[in-house]
Amino acid sequence: MPSNSKSTLSASAIVLAAATQLYGQYAPPPPPAPFQGFINEWLRKDDPYMQKWDFGGSARVRYELRDNFGIAGSGAGPTTSLDFRKDGADVDNAYLLERLRVRAGYTDKWFSALVEGRSSLAQGDERFASTGPVPKKGEGPEQDSIDLHQAYFTVGNHKEFPLSLKVGRQELSYGEERLVGAFAWNNIGRVFDAAKLRWQNEWFGADFFTSRVVIPEDGRFNVANDYDWFSGVYATSPKIPKHSLDIYFLSRNASPEAAIAEPHPQFPQPSARDIYTFGARLKSNPGQIGNWDYTIDLIGQLGNFRDPRAGAPAARLDHEAYAVVLQGGYTFKDAWATPRLGVEYAHGSGDSDPTDDKHSTFENLFPTNHKFYGYMDLFSLQNIHDVRGIFQLKPHPRLSVAVEGHSFWLADTSDSLYNAGGVARGGVNTNVGNGNGYGVNSTYDSYVGSEVDVVAGYAVTRFAQLEAGYGHFFVGDYVEDSLSNPTRGSTDADWVYVQLSLNF
Repeated sequence: MPSNSKSTLSASAIVLAAATQLYGQYAPPPPPAPFQGFINEWLRKDDPYMQKWDFGGSARVRYELRDNFGIAGSGAGPTTSLDFRKDGADVDNAYLLERLRVRAGYTDKWFSALVEGRSSLAQGDERFASTGPVPKKGEGPEQDSIDLHQAYFTVGNHKEFPLSLKVGRQELSYGEERLVGAFAWNNIGRVFDAAKLRWQNEWFGADFFTSRVVIPEDGRFNVANDYDWFSGVYATSPKIPKHSLDIYFLSRNASPEAAIAEPHPQFPQPSARDIYTFGARLKSNPGQIGNWDYTIDLIGQLGNFRDPRAGAPAARLDHEAYAVVLQGGYTFKDAWATPRLGVEYAHGSGDSDPTDDKHSTFENLFPTNHKFYGYMDLFSLQNIHDVRGIFQLKPHPRLSVAVEGHSFWLADTSDSLYNAGGVARGGVNTNVGNGNGYGVNSTYDSYVGSEVDVVAGYAVTRFAQLEAGYGHFFVGDYVEDSLSNPTRGSTDADWVYVQLSLNF
């Protein structure tokens, strides 16, 4: 291949990578100096051949305090623990999360391979450790003592040839991770057993993949859900002046066996569905439109869906849903701390009639919702209107601070309020209308409440980072109506965390 073609491909790859940088979401500060890892630095110091090898890992410890949050699996009937419940149940939880990842990798001109192990531990978490057909009490849903996180090989070299192949257990991450992400905030994270073909040239980079999501289960080797397939194509082009454009088509196909594929899944497994998601995302490139930035996401869905909520029809429903995300901001580049002001609107459609033969609640797929709909992790992009205000500062190269506010409304009061995992709070139940818990009641007000978050991160050294945050949720009329029974009542919620991350 001519050298100028190689340069073009390399430049294209750099532009595509830069286009994935986030504007609206909090980003921790970069390390003060590049860090290859202690083992890598020692091995590579006197032996150039060791540049092909990669030995290292990371450790993370996080303490979280959650007041007036529902504790999954805690209590039943009148003692059920619910988000924002004031009286009659345990709604306070504090726990310590520890995660260790260790990797070994090798890269040659035409191939590479990586193996990464993980240990995720939890101390003091009162949440049930699993969902599914046989719920299990343990150290909480974010414990998975030891397991294989990634193990894959790649074949190809985009400087020499436009196609490459990556096969094995791996993370999938696209766009800002609103639909597909590695869920790195979680103590376990998310991986897929996947095969991915990448086609990259000066016009676009496109991934064609098919995969099965891996089910974390503490005490057992994690396996993929054989009945839940996720496939698609995701393409990014830098050829629109001053912008990058993503176009994608994603398919999630789960059979009725998917929900009971394993006895003790750490995350809820899907009901039967065949959902096809298509969309486009236009994003301004950093610094290309002056101090302004913006992103537009337009997403549609078709297919069929088996609604798992009590009272819903047993047959699969025709699925028609959509989501819209608009965000923009202005950065004061010449001011102290480079402040950025931003605003965002996110809307995921809801279902106007849960009892008919159509389903219109947007399917959030495999997101990293922690970045988008409040850092307290209360909601997802389903049956929601979220208006978000963002104020970011970088007072020092090692320090970044974000202050954010959200206001939430139900998109349709005939549908449920969904948590960050995409599960309906209450669903259709016998308590509708009497204030005993969350359900579907079209007479309730649509205003759910507001959240205020403050997050700060400091790069202590080139291998250590400290982060802390606080969030407060002010309950709205919908929550007050849902928990209006005097024996329950509603109250605001608080969240605090402190986190230390180390690379080695």
